[in-house]
Amino acid sequence: MIIILKDNPEEKQLDNLTQWLKSMDLDIHFSTGENTTIMGLIGDTSVVDIDLIMALDIVQAVKRISEPYKNVNRKFHPKDTIVDIAGNKIGGGNFQIIAGPCSVESKDQVCRIARDVKAAGAGLYRGGAFKPRTSPYAFQGMREEGINLLMEAKKESGLPIVTEVMDISHLHLFEDVDVIQVGARNMQNFELLKELGRMDKPVLLKRGLSSTLKEFLMSAEYIMAGGNEKVILCERGIRTFETATRNTLDLAAIPLLKEKTHLPVIVDPSHATGIASLVKPMAMAAAAAGADGLMIEVHNDPAHALCDGAQSLTPAQFADVVKAVNLILPHAFRG
Repeated sequence: MIIILKDNPEEKQLDNLTQWLKSMDLDIHFSTGENTTIMGLIGDTSVVDIDLIMALDIVQAVKRISEPYKNVNRKFHPKDTIVDIAGNKIGGGNFQIIAGPCSVESKDQVCRIARDVKAAGAGLYRGGAFKPRTSPYAFQGMREEGINLLMEAKKESGLPIVTEVMDISHLHLFEDVDVIQVGARNMQNFELLKELGRMDKPVLLKRGLSSTLKEFLMSAEYIMAGGNEKVILCERGIRTFETATRNTLDLAAIPLLKEKTHLPVIVDPSHATGIASLVKPMAMAAAAAGADGLMIEVHNDPAHALCDGAQSLTPAQFADVVKAVNLILPHAFRG
């Protein structure tokens, strides 16, 4: 339920209304715009008498929200959320590109790529220390040592670090990581999401391989319900009957998510297609559709990458993509 207040509500009446609603064990989320203040009620709102609230002088309208997600809902929070990562803002008209290798392989590799992607225009650096792989015999990542090498890359390049967590038991290793990524396979690892909700650190949440947008938003709700409002959504392609690409990039999800939620929405064209030559056109399409950013895999030697070399760009190819995307951004769809 949301309560839309009239301009400049009388403070004492607002305090009385707030205390009354809290006495019914309801949580209240205030969202203040240029002309409107909205009270978002979270909890069992069936106990609320709408007619009684509407009779108050300070109330303009009351609406029930049918969607099960509340905190992530744009109806509760009309203004775009802006997530600030060490001065690099995502959302609310701020566009960021996250780039780096699928997996950390060595200090030389991870630091060299960090310098290259920063020079090309990346604002954040991604690298996999823990790698979820379909086969138990595939390279699983350098784990704790991989995080240490990412910290070395951060020192050299100055770029904030984005890397994926696999399990709650690993979270103590992520204290110095700037953005914790939740991969597609963990999108519905609800215990992990609840733990991340108790942290004061940005979370980049990837859409599950077969997840609906409603399920995606409900996973984000788990994080926000714990108090962490620094959530970034990432569309990374979904599993369909098509086998020509690794996944099918759901471009329609971008404007749809922007309608439904105030959270930033970025796109990963690398995992969505699995083919390096498709990354540039899909990155441009995502930018045109109104995405708030991109996550792109870059490797200095894709042919010999330990993970996902077929979808990785060289630094030169990445620089070309950045130039192309920057031409699109002034004309992007903004709703």
